[in-house]
Amino acid sequence: QVQLVESGGGLVQPGGSLRVSCEASGLTGSDYCMGWFRQAPGKEREGVAAILGGNARTYYIDSVKGRFTISRDSSKNTIYLQINSLTPEDTAMYYCAGTSRGGAWDRSQTYNFWGQGTQVTVS
Repeated sequence: QVQLVESGGGLVQPGGSLRVSCEASGLTGSDYCMGWFRQAPGKEREGVAAILGGNARTYYIDSVKGRFTISRDSSKNTIYLQINSLTPEDTAMYYCAGTSRGGAWDRSQTYNFWGQGTQVTVS
């Protein structure tokens, strides 16, 4: 059984940094992809970053490149998203997602496992 549990969200001042975590259980091996999505009130959920299980290749949307860093600690089965230079536009619920099937990394339909989300508020 796959379970994803996010943590680390909170209230941060503009310009600050935050690291959100996703502890993943049940996703093993190298044939998976882990992604971070976010959804702000009244907006669609968007994929912001992803990391492959095999070669740890990373992907980002253009708007977060240079500010967001996705990483993993395989020994802890945990995925991280480091967010720097936060702006109010980064305020959203951040979700961790996982998939063992192929597809576009930034499409929510690609992922079949989701966490409950962690709220990031920049104010």
